Amino acid sequence: MTALLPPANAAFDTHEVLNQPPALEDYNLFATDRGLVNAAEVNGAGWAKDQLAAYGAKLGSAWAIEQGRLAHRFPPQLKLFDRFGHRRDEVEFHPAWHNIMGLIIGEGLHSAPWADPKPGAHVARAAAYVMHAQIEPGSQCPTTMTYGSVPALKRDAAIAAEWLPKIYSRSYDPAMKPVAQKSGALIGMGMTEKQGGSDVRANTTRALPAGAGGPGQEYVITGHKWFFSCPQIDAHLVLAQAPGGLSCFFMPHWLPDGTPNAIRIQRLKDKVGNKSNASSEVEFENAHGWLLGEEGRGVPTIIEMGTYTRLDCALGSAGLLRGAVAQALHHVYHRRAFQRHLIDQPLMTNVVADLALESEAATLLALRLARAFDRAEASEQGAAFRRLCTPAVKYWVCKRAPNAVVEAMEVHGGNGYVDEGPLGLLYKEIPLNSIWEGSGNVMCLDVLRALQKHPDSIEAYFAELIPARGNDKALDAAINDLKAEFADTAEMEHRARHVVEKMMVTLQGALLVRHSIPAVADAFCASRLGGDWGRAFGTLPKGTDTRAIADRARPV
Repeated sequence: MTALLPPANAAFDTHEVLNQPPALEDYNLFATDRGLVNAAEVNGAGWAKDQLAAYGAKLGSAWAIEQGRLAHRFPPQLKLFDRFGHRRDEVEFHPAWHNIMGLIIGEGLHSAPWADPKPGAHVARAAAYVMHAQIEPGSQCPTTMTYGSVPALKRDAAIAAEWLPKIYSRSYDPAMKPVAQKSGALIGMGMTEKQGGSDVRANTTRALPAGAGGPGQEYVITGHKWFFSCPQIDAHLVLAQAPGGLSCFFMPHWLPDGTPNAIRIQRLKDKVGNKSNASSEVEFENAHGWLLGEEGRGVPTIIEMGTYTRLDCALGSAGLLRGAVAQALHHVYHRRAFQRHLIDQPLMTNVVADLALESEAATLLALRLARAFDRAEASEQGAAFRRLCTPAVKYWVCKRAPNAVVEAMEVHGGNGYVDEGPLGLLYKEIPLNSIWEGSGNVMCLDVLRALQKHPDSIEAYFAELIPARGNDKALDAAINDLKAEFADTAEMEHRARHVVEKMMVTLQGALLVRHSIPAVADAFCASRLGGDWGRAFGTLPKGTDTRAIADRARPV
């Protein structure tokens, strides 16, 4: 049979674009995320809805999304020397990085709960942080470290008096000059060394008193840091071995006499993702630092900073997860295959509804943890909950999110694996929060340590579950199973991940039962707690109202 061909002179369009969803842009990241709106309200930040919606609109603009893409595409460049051979030790950034930093600092995500400690302030910040992660996560590194540094800096009255007003400022000032000449300041941290990793007590960097020594006094520091985040910012908290043991030092980029401190950048890390953010290796050549707290108490001093940065790891992963799920939902509501929209095909609806469950549960859990940092939660029970659940939430949300992001990428087919789309950035970024601020094993061991040192912490945890009892049989059974887990103390370290997993999925179920809609809560408990769930996303049990769950999560 002869093929029918168009006439040789007929007009024929070889590149008409059909059946491709429009870009997800010019939308409001807050107003279209019903799970986030709900999580902010039930955790005490309902008063911030208008400002969160305003920030969500900024972040969802085509301009902000493009700035995030450019910052990731054009990573920072290290400039060790000027053209005459003078040492610079500076990092140059694409203008998009500075634009994004202007957004996040202008919103106060580096310091607002400290500058204005109203009830719900940490939760409001957390909600904004979840949104920002979806657009440009690299800029969250300096923001997070600055946020976490404030309690440690308050240990020294002189440092606090000089630096906190600049930290509380919402002016982003990238200039390389002494803090007294700047409109705002940012703080980093330097703990990790080649030989130690998470075992910071193996650090070899040395600090000797420049004079009498002691709290607030000047020391001379020599050594190295294998990971030194954001070497371009104004000061870092650094761990070094003083005569009295491992200690924490405040190391400004500029010395009081206006000369640069002897912080020598060796190279920038070539990371898998997080490309927009500068991570470096440095050497200290008789650099100067001021002791925070007592000699030998460096870990307790800096771990207070680490507690807040761990919170942000969970929030960041919840945000990256939401970003991937929003893209997947946007795709299936627009894309057609086999004469139907993807969302109208039951198996695909099961997949995206399952992803939506994971995202809402992660967001609600992370914002509940943020509430534990608010002043209103400063009771003994609140402190016990925070102590136990910070490493647990960080472990669980950061562990679950990568699998979900990969599934969301698969929803897009080949388009999801193309790096110019948003899924490429999210995919490369998502493993990082599980590694930063302590890997999964470190988090689980910290949970066990909290249980051993503070037995009241488990009572605070179960107090969070009690209000949800009697509403779901699977949840009630899971709570009873957990009590049996804690009663069995044999090989607890061996079982640590298993125990923490059960703690967190049960807590997520309880929070959803109390605070979400029945379709979401019932499906989560039936799948995650009821045992009728497979090992991959898209295996929600029959009878689940998958369309209602997907519609709730859709970024309309």
